[in-house]
Amino acid sequence: MRWRMGFFPFVIAVSLGVSSFSLATDSSATSGAPHLSLGRTSTFSVQGVSVPGTPAKYDRVMVRRFGSPSASNVLVLVPGTLAGAGDFDIVGPYIAAHVPNLQVWAEMRREGALEDNSMLLRVLHGKAKVQQAFDYYLGWLVNPKITNHYQPLEDSQYQFADQWGLAVAMGDLHNVVELAREGGRRTVILGGHSLGGAEASIYGVWDFDGRPGYKDLGGIVGIDGDTGPVTAGFFGQPPITTTSQAQTALSKLASGSPWLDLLGFGYPWISGPFAEVGALGTLKEPNSPSIAQMSSILPSELKPPVETTNEAQFGYAFDASTSPAALALIQVHSGRLAVSGTPRRWVDDGPTPIEDVAFDFSQEPLGPVDWYYPERLTIDVEAAGSLTQTPAATALGLRLYHLGQVDVPMYVIQTSLGGTDNYVASAAVAYQRASQIPSVTVINRASTYSHLDPLLAAPSHNAFLQSVVPWIKQLPSYKR
Repeated sequence: MRWRMGFFPFVIAVSLGVSSFSLATDSSATSGAPHLSLGRTSTFSVQGVSVPGTPAKYDRVMVRRFGSPSASNVLVLVPGTLAGAGDFDIVGPYIAAHVPNLQVWAEMRREGALEDNSMLLRVLHGKAKVQQAFDYYLGWLVNPKITNHYQPLEDSQYQFADQWGLAVAMGDLHNVVELAREGGRRTVILGGHSLGGAEASIYGVWDFDGRPGYKDLGGIVGIDGDTGPVTAGFFGQPPITTTSQAQTALSKLASGSPWLDLLGFGYPWISGPFAEVGALGTLKEPNSPSIAQMSSILPSELKPPVETTNEAQFGYAFDASTSPAALALIQVHSGRLAVSGTPRRWVDDGPTPIEDVAFDFSQEPLGPVDWYYPERLTIDVEAAGSLTQTPAATALGLRLYHLGQVDVPMYVIQTSLGGTDNYVASAAVAYQRASQIPSVTVINRASTYSHLDPLLAAPSHNAFLQSVVPWIKQLPSYKR
């Protein structure tokens, strides 16, 4: 499996195409847990780079901001593979609230505009039932009587997305960072989870029309994701280094779907509805018999051996003790099925309560899952893993020119997935050795955390939040 979110400010905003601004303060929590609230938040769009063949409406990204817009420091966070801005809906508000003079921005890559979240929003606002959402997105695939349902995208109409690789992602992200910098008036720390952490690492060495990316940054954060000049390649995958390898990957892409199909069903978008509808069931009807468990659309590997509630089915699919190994990208340490009862309920006994997972995965718009993740991005990141301009990087249009000059502090946290072959820690150390990075802070939780735990664990048990907050505060370029 390949592993794969004053006047001068006004001028910057206009030149980068900021629009669709809305403000909502003090979003209400879904429970008594104070960290399950978006707090003071707003959303806006940023003009992306122009991509030949791509309709102009897709040449932009969305951003969710947490904290005060007047804060002088910005932590920009990038989601991982098959992930969206919603992945940061717990850690974003927490960090903004616990680091003085800091706002947190969560980016939703351009493909987020391809999703149909209409029925999810209806359920969230109490205008539809969870069963209706399940039928709309999933049930119709096995029940022809359901005629009002989601219409998947036709691959043939979106072949332009074959170009949505790392050059496009870097260009879009650069516009977000430039807006956050406000002409140098604000300090920007760039971070990300999983592949988003790799993007943050790559940004530092990228050449933006002669300007090195690291000059935009005060620090780099990798949340179970980064990359560096190590032999294993990105997350232990064989790296793409030669022109021939790059051309072979592009030929395969051109003859198939533009999108990554994580579950291998032939429906690349299906991971989104599976996760988000499951989260809504847990949020809205936690103790009702599981809707998904009773449907033949759910793979048998994800079904508990006993009848469960919506919440227990959701926990069973996400918890590292029961979730299939192939789904390591979505796993947490949450808990277990109750030992008795019909239907069985879920018992939390890990750092990440299943309520936290459900809260995060039920957020829309700017949701937590990337339904149409471009396969080209994975190809390019595998070619950029060494952070150097290999023949493959040149063939793919990458601009990895500044490794030896990067001079900003770096923080990484490693879980069981990023800890495979000690990849995240090793890549960070190798990055430092090949550059001028003054310090690297490595938090290793490979033996106790799964891939999503740093994003979703309760703050009192969250090693990421407990360590990254003081790290940000002591950054030399941090504006106090």
